[in-house]
Amino acid sequence: MKKTIHSSKTITIAFIWILFLSSLFYPENACTKNLLPGVILANDRGEIVYEENSKKKFIPASILKILTSLTAIHVLGGPYHFSTDYYFDKTSKNLYIKGYGDPLFISEVVQQFCQNIISTYKIDKINNIVLDQTYFTHQIQVPGKGFSLNPYDAPVGALCANFNTIMFEQSPKGDLISAEPQTPLLPIFQENIKKTGLIQGRIVLTKKQSHIYPGLLIKYFLETKQIKITGNILQGSIPSNNTIQTHSFLSPFSLKEVIQKLLKFSNNFIANQLLLAMGAKTNHPPATIKKGLDAIYLYLKQNLKIEDIAISEGSGLSKTNQISPEQMLKILIEFMPHHSLLNKKGHDYYKTGTLTGVKTRVGYLLGKNSRLYPYVIMVNQKNKGYAEIQNKLLNIVRQRSKNE
Repeated sequence: MKKTIHSSKTITIAFIWILFLSSLFYPENACTKNLLPGVILANDRGEIVYEENSKKKFIPASILKILTSLTAIHVLGGPYHFSTDYYFDKTSKNLYIKGYGDPLFISEVVQQFCQNIISTYKIDKINNIVLDQTYFTHQIQVPGKGFSLNPYDAPVGALCANFNTIMFEQSPKGDLISAEPQTPLLPIFQENIKKTGLIQGRIVLTKKQSHIYPGLLIKYFLETKQIKITGNILQGSIPSNNTIQTHSFLSPFSLKEVIQKLLKFSNNFIANQLLLAMGAKTNHPPATIKKGLDAIYLYLKQNLKIEDIAISEGSGLSKTNQISPEQMLKILIEFMPHHSLLNKKGHDYYKTGTLTGVKTRVGYLLGKNSRLYPYVIMVNQKNKGYAEIQNKLLNIVRQRSKNE
């Protein structure tokens, strides 16, 4: 009996030792075990009203998108519009298209793009459609992104369409059709959808499919305008010839409109497209994740005096991202002029973040005379006390408003 008890204690001690070592070598696991929340509330002058564990590092999840958005406004400029270049070679009859990371190159925009091509060149026949993806490096792996069919796992790229996803549903006759009237469901993707066994939803394109999808959509919309396409969709580059005059199509969406959609739908694809575009702008193309992160780190250091922070991508999908409530507050104070880009519910402009074992929320509570109170709630333990914290901060603001 004594031998059995001794063996049990040995196993328990060994297990505890393994957990300790795990926390050393896998800090993200340790962070998600935090029992205490990180909370901070300030007034519109940045004066702290309430705080709890405000210097402790937490996994931010999707609230990181506010930092990505803020840096994009600084680097690219709020009025910035993404562009897509095109060039028609009259000799080869090839149409060349170069992307610069536009995250909202959606079907409606692609149709406008095609109309621009027709108006510019007055053509009735095209050979090959050549897609130039060279503004971004070819192999980009976003930390935290998996390989599922979920939209948050969509691949990024310099020239993408419809977030590199296909939305579909089943017709009354049982056929698979597009769930978006403005987007055709191209036959090439029918087999991929059938393999999922789903009758409606949205699937993610593979990296290879994402490279040709913009060309397939452009081909489809040009053909609806009676433009004959005789060749193929190819990968290549716009010829580097001084006599070549390329044309630029500007997206109808300004950067702030892009950010508003990013924050409203918490779109990971848009966030990392912005990250890569910032990297190419500040550190020259081709864009890489590292160049984008360098742009954010430089902005944090020079503008917000923040250095002790860990970021590995721009959407908050990775659990290796780490930031404190105090640091997040500085970001919110800087983002305050753009607070209306956030979702609004009642007296709260907000952005939430959720990962397994992680729940976060940041934003601005409205006080008397529309005074903004920036706040941060970071809970790295499943939903522990989250609602109570929200109510507590709201009551603090209400009480202060009564006393003002």
